[in-house]
Amino acid sequence: MLGLICVDVDGTLVGTGNLIRDDVWAALAGARAQGVRIALCSGRPALGNALGYAQRMDADGWHVFQNGASIVNAGGGESMSEPIPDGPLNHLIAHAHQTGRLLEIYTDTEWAVTQPGDYAERHAALLGVPYAPRAPETLVGTRVRAQWVVPRAQEAEVVGEPHDGLDLHPAGSPAMPDVMFISATRAGVSKGSAIRRIAAGYGLTLDRVMMVGDGENDVSAMQVVGHPVAMGNADAPAREAARYHVGHVDDGGLAEAVRLALTL
Repeated sequence: MLGLICVDVDGTLVGTGNLIRDDVWAALAGARAQGVRIALCSGRPALGNALGYAQRMDADGWHVFQNGASIVNAGGGESMSEPIPDGPLNHLIAHAHQTGRLLEIYTDTEWAVTQPGDYAERHAALLGVPYAPRAPETLVGTRVRAQWVVPRAQEAEVVGEPHDGLDLHPAGSPAMPDVMFISATRAGVSKGSAIRRIAAGYGLTLDRVMMVGDGENDVSAMQVVGHPVAMGNADAPAREAARYHVGHVDDGGLAEAVRLALTL
């Protein structure tokens, strides 16, 4: 039996309509009851729905948010944050104003937007937080991540632009299928780097860790664990990085992965 199961959110835990199946929750609870640690491993911030998911999965455990920029304890609220450099971030904010694109900027627990509007409002609903747009300069605390929220057709253009000193983590969500979320963190920060820290904290070697995901931003985590699992709806990079393949998110593929973890 493995010691740690890491779970992506959008497209892995959460399916179409922003829904989570009851059998998925039951499988996760069963694994936790047998002593397996469960870690949310998401691009979302540690607020709203994602924080609730983490607390339900493993109430006193460590969880990965913001593509590794925030590692937060669901019980005590302690965090191990990785700040985004001011220079590259300020360049992104200026570029967002020039292009009219939506750029979101995050601390551990707050967020701001450069372009209020439909995408920002829909994303707030997806995150489960009130839609209260604020300007980036009003944020208090350490800024850890920026995120482009753009039409899918613009993904290649945005990813191809210079992001010096930063790593990009593109991802989608079944709940907003027309949109791409392109996170930017400090170079070297990823879901993979965060999982290494959590596993070490639990005293686990990476060969006792499973990562279940569906997107390109899950690949860094899938590459470091001993048991990478791709959902049936996974993008090509995640499928190629996987050792195991399970069903579609809407068909309970995550429950299948959890059952697999209990046999390894």
